[in-house]
Amino acid sequence: MTRKFYFLAAAALATLSAPGLAAQPIDKKTQARIDRILKRTPLIDGHNDIAFALFEDHGSSVANLADDTETWPKAALMTDVERLRRGRVGGQFWSVYIEGTILGDEAVRRTIEQIDIVKRMIAAYPNDFQQAYTAKDIVRIHRKGRIAGLLGIEGGRQIGGSLPALRQFYDLGVRYMTLTHNQTTEWADSGTDEPRHNGLSPFGLKVVAEMNRLGMLIDLSHVSPEVMRQSITASRSPVIFSHSSAGGISPHPRNVPDDVLRMLTARDGVVMITIVPGFISKAVWDWSANRAGEEARLGAIHRASKANVDAGLKAWEAANPRPRTDVTTIADHIDHVARVAGHDHVGIGADMDGIPYGTADFDGVEDYPLLFAELIRRGWSDANLAKFAGGNVLRVLGKAEAVSRSMADVPPAMDQLPQAK
Repeated sequence: MTRKFYFLAAAALATLSAPGLAAQPIDKKTQARIDRILKRTPLIDGHNDIAFALFEDHGSSVANLADDTETWPKAALMTDVERLRRGRVGGQFWSVYIEGTILGDEAVRRTIEQIDIVKRMIAAYPNDFQQAYTAKDIVRIHRKGRIAGLLGIEGGRQIGGSLPALRQFYDLGVRYMTLTHNQTTEWADSGTDEPRHNGLSPFGLKVVAEMNRLGMLIDLSHVSPEVMRQSITASRSPVIFSHSSAGGISPHPRNVPDDVLRMLTARDGVVMITIVPGFISKAVWDWSANRAGEEARLGAIHRASKANVDAGLKAWEAANPRPRTDVTTIADHIDHVARVAGHDHVGIGADMDGIPYGTADFDGVEDYPLLFAELIRRGWSDANLAKFAGGNVLRVLGKAEAVSRSMADVPPAMDQLPQAK
């Protein structure tokens, strides 16, 4: 299956399986402790791209997701109902993603089509899923033994430059919007593209204010560091990073610098750590760049033969295996955010089904307990594990809702995106 591209050509997708041994099984005492924590506090993941995966490779069908999609002969998935249950997932922000190069009215239409996939998926499995709109909804649905589903739009271009479209997406259940994807937009700079606005344009600041008024979380994954800083300062509500990691460990442009982490302490935001190997490991990031270079070299030599390029790249991968990442790598980022920003400001946003591979031992939605077991091994308390699992996200969403209520007398913004000249 073709996943989303995350960092230009240098982050070329690879299908080579990560080396390393399988994770050790969790002992009964540790599993019982994890289950006790996650029964009280829902495990809420910030970002899952199954909707786009279903659109891209499965005709947008939501059939058979109760089955083991890991064994599907065509375009296997990282997500299905049974594995979500094994992973003790209690709440999921389902990403509503389209390519960041799609503009205007088409972007709005394609976003609606992705929302339709998520809503059909939730409706198709009523014993397992229920749509949530508020923090209290998540808690209530979790107590009923179901998985709370929320919507997140991944990329500011999806509103087509229209604040009315933003409001209608909120009414459909969208509870966060990522301000950019990989491309700098007409009003915000991406972290993986040339800047045009020195952060947010005046219209971008209006978008932030309107999201505050609605109660929609501002998601700063994918944006430039300057957009991060400006948004945190401008927003009346706490912000989130739905799927990013710690720049202090790996300086990938998709990660969060330490000075921004410190800003979150004062402004009460949360970073939801991703499992993407190229983000969490500088060695894998470098490996991806070298692989992309080798692919370009082979393409220049074998211009008339894709088979020769593929064979040469396979030989290169065999001689240069992708560096290992595992739950300890992920936990290093979680620990770093907890040290710099505090335990109140970290969560998990794995990015399942938006990536070509996970770590050696965390490659599907069933694997979250392995990460909790690693944090327990590192001495995390039950209280901090509950914050990490979902407590922090519930607090932030609840505060965004409170800010919205405080702005009840503020009229809807009618600003329009300036037309390019």
